[in-house]
Amino acid sequence: MSEPLDRAKRPANAVLSGPYGHPFHPILVTVPIGAWVSALVFDIGSHAVDDPGYLARGAEWLIAIGIVGALLAALIGALDLLRVPRGTAAFRTGLIHATLNVTVVVLYVINFFWRRGSFDDGTAVSGGQLTLAIVSLAALGVSGFLGGKLAYHFGVRVADEQTQLEGYRTAGRRSGGTAALGRP
Repeated sequence: MSEPLDRAKRPANAVLSGPYGHPFHPILVTVPIGAWVSALVFDIGSHAVDDPGYLARGAEWLIAIGIVGALLAALIGALDLLRVPRGTAAFRTGLIHATLNVTVVVLYVINFFWRRGSFDDGTAVSGGQLTLAIVSLAALGVSGFLGGKLAYHFGVRVADEQTQLEGYRTAGRRSGGTAALGRP
């Protein structure tokens, strides 16, 4: 394996970013994604119920939870990005991924402060707030696609193929190659 590729698979700091083959960034991103998708569901729901205030307030809390989770995921993701060699397609993809994520967090911070304390009268979220949430989540989807490309196409923080092969060996066989995979 080439040295730059091997470096991109290894953690900068195993305690902070996860040990080899077990990065923390992918699990941490589930917090903001889940919170923001749920917030959008609450936003939409606030237009469908008789007493929308509780859903609007819940969405506000979920946006805040997502922001905190996103900041933590971003710190760990930055450690992973630092391991990718500069000037490569993987690094450029990582920069676009990170830039989109920062943009999404800024949009959600704006949305949070726009909403802050607005639902004490029990009203639904405004059309503008709902639109901003939809645009933010769409941008997050594009960024997630790029994050998937980093891991699954470029192999950033994914164990090397020799390590992966261990999961495909059949019981009682220790040799490599196709025989270890149960094929002739």
